[in-house]
Order: sequence, then structure tokens, then C-alpha cells
Amino acid sequence: MAETHEFESSPEAVAVHLDNFDGPLDLLLHLIKKHEVNVYDIPIALITRQYLETIKLMQELNLDVAGEFVVMAATLIHIKSKMLLPRPETASGVEGDEEDPRDALVRRLLEHQKFKVAAELLHEREQLRSAQWGRPDERVAAIAGDDYEPELEVDLFSLLNAFQAIVQRAKQRPRVVLPPEEVPLELRIDQLLERLSEHEACGFEDLFADVSDRGGLIVTFLALLEMIRLKLVRVFQSGSFGPIRVYKRARPVDAPHPIGDPEQS
Repeated sequence: MAETHEFESSPEAVAVHLDNFDGPLDLLLHLIKKHEVNVYDIPIALITRQYLETIKLMQELNLDVAGEFVVMAATLIHIKSKMLLPRPETASGVEGDEEDPRDALVRRLLEHQKFKVAAELLHEREQLRSAQWGRPDERVAAIAGDDYEPELEVDLFSLLNAFQAIVQRAKQRPRVVLPPEEVPLELRIDQLLERLSEHEACGFEDLFADVSDRGGLIVTFLALLEMIRLKLVRVFQSGSFGPIRVYKRARPVDAPHPIGDPEQS
């Protein structure tokens, strides 16, 4: 039987905030990388649409969406509207050399990316020095040799991207009208932990195998985020946008307390 934890039952009452919950520039870089577009020539209509869809999903999941995300959404819409306007012409009838509306955003993205890479490098060095945990793919790497690509720890936006794909596939299934079943968040966490106890690891999509309605999908995703926050699991991805796997881990003594834990008060 899975270990019992105390959690807040209602998903609506949970405002999830993770340590690796990045800002709007990180989301934009994620979308640019996902669509393999040139940062110097951002397809602003596509990126704006994807950005707004992600913000909508984050709000539906009751994630801690800071005001800066809304400001960036307004900025993207403003840039998109300016690009729809014709460029001003000179007296000779030739378009002027007015700055591309995207240029200021591109400069911010490049500067942010530079500091992000430096921060990630320092973090990797810190992990190597501390050597407090072993990567779950170490045994596989030993067998596969130097050509093996190690798994990367997943960020929130990669999880959201994978979750969006699951939601889209659920929409394509034949609809079955059943009475809605509200599963408390703590019960769903116990169910997932029990499933992970049976195997060393579990595919991200496998966590959603026993649910098909949107409510069940959302509760399962929120349960996973809470498990990550409590350091009950680690989530890794094989390369950029590759398959995601979830590994159960022994909860460290310095792990955060569950939401609503009486020990915190």
C-alpha cells in the first residue's frame, strides 16, 4: 500500500508553484525551440497563439500565473498588431527603415537565454559536486556506451506540452456519458505512488491510462505536479521533446510539506 500523505482535497484550492516554474521569457524560448523557428525571425502569429493557449491551460490548472505572463501576452498581441500595419513609406515611395516590432523582444530573449545557459551550467556543476543522487539512466548509459544520450530533467513547460497532447487525444475518443467522478487530489496521488511502487519507472502517458474525462486528466496532472514539489518523484525526458518518464524516489528529509499539512502551522 502506498505511503499515506496529507493533501488538500480540492484541486481548485491548490495553487501549484514549483521551484522550476519559469517566467514568460522561458515559455517563449520553449515555444521557439518546440517549433524550430529562428529567434531572429519569430513567426509572431503562431507564437502568440501558442503562448495564449498555454496561459489558458495554466489558468485552468490553477497554476500560479504571475502578472508578468499577462503583460507578455499583451506585448505579443501589440507586436502582432503592429506587424499587420503597412510600413511607413518615404517620399520616394520606398518603405522606411523603421525598426522591426519584434527586435526589442528578440534582444530580451537573447539576453535571457545567455543568463539561463550560465545558470544551468552552474547548477550542473553544483549537482556534480554534491553527488547526492544518481541519475536513473546510469545503468543504461554503462551498457550503451558513449553514444547514449542521457535523460534530461523536465521543466514545467515540457510537462504542459505533453499534457496538452494527452488532452487533444482525449477529445478524439468516442464520448461515453458517465456520471462525473470527483477524485480527491490526495487519493489520486496515493494511486499514482502505488502504481510507481510496482515498477521502477512509468511513462508520462501511462499515468493517464485509467482516466478519459477532462476532470480526471486535470486531477492526475495536478497530482503529478504536487508529487514533484514534494520530491516524491523525479521526471526526466529523452532529449528535447522526447518521451517523458517518471521515477519514484525516497522522499528527502528537507522535502516541502504537503499543502494543508498541520505540521506547517
